[in-house]
Amino acid sequence: MPSPQEKHSATCTLSGGVRPLSEGFFAQSVARCQAPQRLRQIVRQVRLRRLPGSANGGLVVSSPTMKTPTSRPVVLCLSGHDPSGGAGLQADIEALLAQGCHAAPTVTALTVQDTVNVHDFRVLDRDWVLAQANAVINDLPVEAVKLGMLGSVEMVETVLEIMQRLPGIPLVCDPVLRAGGGGALGKDEVGYAMRERLFAVSTIATPNLPEARILAELPDGTADECAEKLLPYIQYLLITGGHGDEQQVHNRLYGRDGSRHTFTCQRLPGSYHGSGCTLASTLAGRLAIGQELVSAVEFALDYTWRTLRDAEQPGHGQFIPRRLPLDAY
Repeated sequence: MPSPQEKHSATCTLSGGVRPLSEGFFAQSVARCQAPQRLRQIVRQVRLRRLPGSANGGLVVSSPTMKTPTSRPVVLCLSGHDPSGGAGLQADIEALLAQGCHAAPTVTALTVQDTVNVHDFRVLDRDWVLAQANAVINDLPVEAVKLGMLGSVEMVETVLEIMQRLPGIPLVCDPVLRAGGGGALGKDEVGYAMRERLFAVSTIATPNLPEARILAELPDGTADECAEKLLPYIQYLLITGGHGDEQQVHNRLYGRDGSRHTFTCQRLPGSYHGSGCTLASTLAGRLAIGQELVSAVEFALDYTWRTLRDAEQPGHGQFIPRRLPLDAY
């Protein structure tokens, strides 16, 4: 679904990515080493990976004989599956990997969609979603939660039950009500249930302007008017401006405390499939890392803009953000 396009002002620190050292490097090292055969075997098994934000310049060493706990924050993602790979859980996984986080995807719905539009969807049974989320929570230290497509009022209640097990954990709510091509991904009553029930336990919601109008029940409302209607329900609200036709895109962050920040960027040509998912997941990742909210919003908008700038068109419809490889940034 279309969402923000953000300024390209900050230098991305998330460079690197998977970059194994060459076999030649190992061969030369082993040849110079007078260690026993066992050391040579271990060296041949070693895998080297670069992870963004690692304290030692991004170098992490692992091998089948050396197990270390992950230092990547875990983000629980509750969203739908998109078979085109542009939006939904795959977008979440890629965006979070780029932040140095580990995505724990919990499927809420299955969709029939492509880069042109959504054609059908099926919300999963409540017990299945609870079982997935509980399995994650029982095993992994969740540092943030990202919500995407829920698809039904019952699923809203399911998320509330899940969040009871995660008190104090940041929750980023992406109120997915329409696909990028315009197809519905839930009735408007789902949006109202999110506003009335989920916003109270959310840290921030990230609707685009059409979604904000649905949530606020203001069909022609401005971003400011929608924010005034919605802020009594939620602490922070980021209304993205990618749906207009102005040369500059204005993304507006509102706080219930009266704070307000506007982030502008150059509008990019074309339309995009999965940009809203990319933004919300990136923001959840930055909060999981411990970044302050306003700074995290600015970072997420900037990263999302760059994924749109480098987007690809693998199908007949919208462009898909290029969230990876990491060293492209």
